[in-house]
Amino acid sequence: MTISHSAIQSTQTTPTLAEDASVGSVIIDSLLDTDAYKLHMQQAVFHQYPNVDVVAEFHCRSQEDLSALLEPLKAQIIALCQLRFTAPELDYLASLPFYQADYLAYLAQFQLSEDTIEVCVQAGQLKVKLSGKWLDVILWEVPLLAIISELRLQLKYPDIQVSDAVTHLKHKLALFNQQPNISDFNLIDFGTRRRFSKAVQDAIVSELIEHCPQFTGTSNYALAYKYNIPAVGTQAHEWFQAHQQLCAVLANSQQMALSSWLKEYPNTLGLALTDCITMDAFLRDFNADFSHQFIGLRHDSGAPIAWGEKAIRHYQTLGIDPTTKVLVFSDGLSLEKATEIYTHFVGRIQTSFGIGTKLTCDIPNVDSLNIVLKLTACQGKPVAKISDEPGKSMCRDEAYLQQLKKAFKLAS
Repeated sequence: MTISHSAIQSTQTTPTLAEDASVGSVIIDSLLDTDAYKLHMQQAVFHQYPNVDVVAEFHCRSQEDLSALLEPLKAQIIALCQLRFTAPELDYLASLPFYQADYLAYLAQFQLSEDTIEVCVQAGQLKVKLSGKWLDVILWEVPLLAIISELRLQLKYPDIQVSDAVTHLKHKLALFNQQPNISDFNLIDFGTRRRFSKAVQDAIVSELIEHCPQFTGTSNYALAYKYNIPAVGTQAHEWFQAHQQLCAVLANSQQMALSSWLKEYPNTLGLALTDCITMDAFLRDFNADFSHQFIGLRHDSGAPIAWGEKAIRHYQTLGIDPTTKVLVFSDGLSLEKATEIYTHFVGRIQTSFGIGTKLTCDIPNVDSLNIVLKLTACQGKPVAKISDEPGKSMCRDEAYLQQLKKAFKLAS
């Protein structure tokens, strides 16, 4: 691990988290405290792309100065690299229908390595870069973002209690339960990466289990294990991004990514993420075979209603009954926004709603942080995400971005 202090100004007046007595405990104490799709993708990488190299970089969309997090983040990273999956955790994963014995044997020896991560402060901003085998890099994202989020919130809101989050959730549930015809609403916790704290996410999930019949699962494997509820997730943008450099023909990379996913999971985990290179470009590649084999689609950027209407028209054009498919919405949702989307599509197509920040970091007078960690290179060459929402697009190479747009027939 490379840590640099050179860019921190000596006149900095913001207190460092190391000076805050409340910051002394390990934030992540289990490798199972991650989102399910990371392990799902890692198994596919283990079987299909074990020697592929990638680079991933941290980005704070909120444009907030996080330089004060450098030292405590270093300490948390060191602790994170000591963790291994425990025997009971591996037994739990083995009980699920999609993990294979060779991958679980690999996980039994797995540790995150400090050799893959660089952390520094440049121009007053926290910089994090991961480099190495995709197999070694892939599990960094979720715990790293959760650590950054919690460290920042501990410093900024030291007096906030877990009960504050639970009280606010109870208020939201009271309003939600007044809505008519929500018996088929499906709510999923997607809040690990930007949670206020591990304790808050745990309390939120516990409250939802107890008081929200529409709650159907969590993306967090540790909480799914603890509470014996479904763990939900398939693949992320990095799966499609990496295939941009794994496919011989760039224009065919999305179809290769979809085919590779079905090779790993022919009968399970059948949701496809649509917005790595816009919904329109995705649907051009999502042919009849894919549309039949995948159980549905996940939305993560752009106007949700328009996106869902495009999905319905796509299925109808192919002669597929939309009511046999599911749309999972997961872009910046609140319960209120999710209810509006559900009401629009009810009876026309199945829906589920993955709510993240607005569940696990939704506390009055608390500003949440919009942070991501995305692939920027694969096999030494650039990759990109061209979102349906401009602020979510990400690429470090403008020439490659234009090449990608040309390959997928997008306007420059």
